[in-house]
Amino acid sequence: MSWITRVRNALPFAPKRETPDNLWIKCPGCGEMLFTREYVENLSVCPSCEHHGRIGADARLAQLLDPGFKLLPAPKVREDPLKFRDSKRYTDRIKAARAANPHADALTNAFGTIDGHRAVVGVQDFAFMGGSMGMAVGSAFVAGVRRAVTERCPYVAVTAAGGARMQEGILSLMQMPRTTAALQLLKAAGLPYIVVLTDPTTGGVTASYAMLGDVQIAEPGALIGFAGQRVIQDTIREKLPEGFQRAEYLLAHGMIDMVVPRSELKATLARLLGYLSPAKLAA
Repeated sequence: MSWITRVRNALPFAPKRETPDNLWIKCPGCGEMLFTREYVENLSVCPSCEHHGRIGADARLAQLLDPGFKLLPAPKVREDPLKFRDSKRYTDRIKAARAANPHADALTNAFGTIDGHRAVVGVQDFAFMGGSMGMAVGSAFVAGVRRAVTERCPYVAVTAAGGARMQEGILSLMQMPRTTAALQLLKAAGLPYIVVLTDPTTGGVTASYAMLGDVQIAEPGALIGFAGQRVIQDTIREKLPEGFQRAEYLLAHGMIDMVVPRSELKATLARLLGYLSPAKLAA
């Protein structure tokens, strides 16, 4: 035993303080270390660079809806219809995703009010298999639209997705026309459809219901596009502009209607619902 060890063992040193692993969080934008509690209290937005972090469905619903909202049941769909397997079975991937997330799939609907305005809100969670659009997401979207028609209230979709779910093949791609057709139910009923695009919204989701809103809102800095930037550059063999596929670029080129910080999103939605909803739809 060395003399350092003997001295260390003899002296009454205080026990090492345990620090929780989740005490700090590193901002993905500027890299600054932030207190997790303060970061969450600021709606998961960095106070230094205003980078809008990705949040789950429950946090998003709590931010947008008034207290007392009700989660809608997830539709039952056939799982793993193609018996797909890559490095692991699709069913195993679904089980792992469900074990790490509070909901059965990537899109969750809730019915409630936004500053007193009745609405059905559907939120995609990127943490569930990249928010990918499969039959469960398509069915949940259609169910949310139908509930909005039944309740005679608007439907608000908050998108976050890496695109279609490849494990479901053509069945995943068929959710694009399916969700697009479902929106005709809202149009026929004269009900508003508002889309909130968050980071990231890409692929088949962008090519369908994510870009069909009566009003298109995006969070600051959100990545929004169909194909990836590298794929586009390799295809056209040209360097893309700075900020390409970001919310501010799309706003400047007329692809969306507004870019709204998360702290102002609920008030903005309430104001839009007040403008777009007939008086008889008010709570």
